[in-house]
Amino acid sequence: MAQLTRRMTDATLRPTPLIDSDHPVVLAFAARHGRGNDERERAVALYYAVRDGFRYDPYRIDLSPQGMRASTVLENGYGWCVPKATLLAAACRAIGIPARVGFADVRNHLSTERMRQVMQTDVFFWHGYTDILLDGTWRKATPAFNVELCNRFDLLPLEFDGAADSMYHPFDRHGHRHMEYVNQRGSFDDVPLAEITADFARLYPRWLPGREEMLARDFLADAARETRR
Repeated sequence: MAQLTRRMTDATLRPTPLIDSDHPVVLAFAARHGRGNDERERAVALYYAVRDGFRYDPYRIDLSPQGMRASTVLENGYGWCVPKATLLAAACRAIGIPARVGFADVRNHLSTERMRQVMQTDVFFWHGYTDILLDGTWRKATPAFNVELCNRFDLLPLEFDGAADSMYHPFDRHGHRHMEYVNQRGSFDDVPLAEITADFARLYPRWLPGREEMLARDFLADAARETRR
């Protein structure tokens, strides 16, 4: 049992092609923000640094290996749920905290008409979060929605204390439906990019043809316009 636990821990500490925890910009980010008296405090500090330091932008999804790397979020200054979860996992690994990426399918009510036309559904397949090993327990942390976005759209920001899972609230501040988890896909030592890409092509057949138009648009402006209606 001890050997199995050690192998699991080793796998969740090593850099991978996408969780590139050995990249200089990831190492620098982790050293700057991952501070505290113990691993839990350091993981919490990294969570907030990722959640609020990089805006959530689902219009700029790049499924290339370069586009999905943790270091790319740092270079771009934005990301959608999967790269932001990847960055948090990489930053944790960079300071010696075991971490991996987890996935679920969710019904996300913070969507725009443009996204619904392209996706043909309000289900976000392969929504990403981070699993962090703290005090012997895997804790889920979801750094996708930055606090500025939450405040603008009256969502409840997801807090994380390292002692409990941090998962999306089902309702917003006004009691309107916000997020529903419809399927758990489990956790992975690296981002399963081939599976994600294949499912996006199959489940969102209009996404690739509509990607260039999405890149030319502003998610925050579209969401704000629809919220005011």
